[in-house]
Amino acid sequence: MDTTVERHSAVHAMIVFQLANRTIEKNVGRSIREAGLTLSQFGVLDVLYCKGEMPICSLMEKVLGTAGNMTVILKNMERAGLVCRNVSPDDKRKSVISLTAEGRKKFEQVLPAHRSEIDEAFDVLSAEERSQLITILKKFKNKN
Repeated sequence: MDTTVERHSAVHAMIVFQLANRTIEKNVGRSIREAGLTLSQFGVLDVLYCKGEMPICSLMEKVLGTAGNMTVILKNMERAGLVCRNVSPDDKRKSVISLTAEGRKKFEQVLPAHRSEIDEAFDVLSAEERSQLITILKKFKNKN
């Protein structure tokens, strides 16, 4: 059986994509880790900062977390004083998560360095190539 991957096959595209993603992830996130946060915690701060308070189920969808994973993330963030959990006024069985003043401050401190890391990681692409990449990647999102 031939185990070589054709240069323009879907498998080759997947391998190149994963390698590129690994390189990007290695270079983007240093500032987040140095601030004592995980990427998931930063994702939670980002969503709450931009979208405002929300139920845990909505937060999980936005940060692509699982119920068990999100429970641990939120407990650690509550313990650190970054988020707080309140009972939903609409449904007493649900919790709503919101940023604390400390969580807002932490996000605002980390964001500039994080954006700079992203800019550095993507500076291998021209503005036109970044636009093309976004268009291509959106096709995967819209496939289902």
